[in-house]
Amino acid sequence: MPMKRCLSVAACALLCTAGSPARADMFRVGRLLCLSSPRVGLIIASTQSLRCTFFYARRPPRQYIYEGRIRRVGLDLGVTSAGTLSWAVFAKNSRIGPGTLRGNYVGASGSVAVGPGLGANVLIGGSRRSVMLQPLSIERSIGINLAAGVTNLKLGPRGRR
Repeated sequence: MPMKRCLSVAACALLCTAGSPARADMFRVGRLLCLSSPRVGLIIASTQSLRCTFFYARRPPRQYIYEGRIRRVGLDLGVTSAGTLSWAVFAKNSRIGPGTLRGNYVGASGSVAVGPGLGANVLIGGSRRSVMLQPLSIERSIGINLAAGVTNLKLGPRGRR
């Protein structure tokens, strides 16, 4: 029962944030795909390294490489293998360059894994808070894990591919 409550609270937080008016003046500019390192939940916190590629959706199509670190504070129990996270990226304007997504993103997250796992993250931030990562990211991993709490994602550019 506690797991159901935890998931319900995380789902409500994600849905409330998804309807926020901050997204109204933004439009989709591409997709951010991140490969994550294995994670060990330390009951109240966890950290993962990420290697991300931003796929710019405008003409001409471009790809920018980012490195990042995602930190979670809250309930985090278990172990997961390396996985993937995928976000649609929204911005206030279409001027996207190699370092546009760099910065700190903060929000709520929740994930469950018993074998294959899924998760969701709500993150807003970046340079002058002008970028938003899709309200519900897709997180895929394999392991045994339950996580819910506050998430901080720090992205730094690594050049154009």
